[in-house]
Amino acid sequence: MFCFVDHYEPMWGKNVSYQQECDRVSRWHKEYPKVAMQFKDADGCYPKHSFFYPEEEYRKEHLDKITELCAQGLGEIEIHLHHHNDTSENLRTTLERFTETLHENHGAFVRDKQTGKLQYTFIHGNWCLDNSLPSGNMCGVNDELIVLKETGCFADFTFPSAPSPTQPAIVNEIYYAKDDPNKPKSHNTGKMVEVGGQPWGDLMLITGPVGLNWKQCKRGIIPQIENSDIRTSMPPTSDRVDLWVDTAITVKGKPDWLFIKIHTHGTQEQDIDTLLGQPFHDMCQYLDKKYNDGNKYKLHYVSAREMYNIVKAAEAGENNDPNEYRDYVVAAPSYKVG
Repeated sequence: MFCFVDHYEPMWGKNVSYQQECDRVSRWHKEYPKVAMQFKDADGCYPKHSFFYPEEEYRKEHLDKITELCAQGLGEIEIHLHHHNDTSENLRTTLERFTETLHENHGAFVRDKQTGKLQYTFIHGNWCLDNSLPSGNMCGVNDELIVLKETGCFADFTFPSAPSPTQPAIVNEIYYAKDDPNKPKSHNTGKMVEVGGQPWGDLMLITGPVGLNWKQCKRGIIPQIENSDIRTSMPPTSDRVDLWVDTAITVKGKPDWLFIKIHTHGTQEQDIDTLLGQPFHDMCQYLDKKYNDGNKYKLHYVSAREMYNIVKAAEAGENNDPNEYRDYVVAAPSYKVG
């Protein structure tokens, strides 16, 4: 299961003009289909980009273009948030307002039939989930996991963040975290998701590979930190792909289903050529050649929502092809185009 999540920030940087925002989004709208549609997984799906869009950067015209990509099967829209010195009450209001806006204007998300809440996944800006920066900056909400759960969030995709101090102690795992509303960084501990297990605590965290890459060494002796980040200075080379696979992030008791989640900041000009050009092409080509032979490996390009659903299927003990479980718990949204 291969999931590419994007901290997608059209307003990133200082003194960014509206035209620069538009140019960034337009380039994705124009160029991503050209490169992504060259490839399909074992199920006939294109690579899927999960666009975690920041609440504080919302512009309908930008999301309209992203919605068109999603309607073509090239991705899904999710929630990203930067906030500072916030409160639980304001956070709750912000998340509920933004999910409703994305649903009403773009068709993102589906409602939970029991709670009526729109269901979404989340990435925290600056990696500061649950007020996890030691300084207390860039969040302020110690009960953030609870607020996320109660507003419809079913999984967090923020991590890894190494070498940031926000990095939780649990690495290379899919796990549940229980919030202590009086303390920060409650996700520093948790309970692993396992076959035959039950939901626990407040939120599932799906993390990406983190470790050391000895094939990429500085001065020939210091290994590169592998933290699942894709950018021009850290391109998605074949040795990194192999390392992601070998890290073997799984649901406990289901070793044959591997979950690979990588991330990027897709609107930064210095990295767009990597994400929309030859390096992305070469990564997909390598994935298809080595990890989609139909014998030892089958490749499944998944969105963040689909990855969560397949994790839940593994937890429930399902054993059929993972493709059958893309909508296992949370249904696919119907995006509004035009």
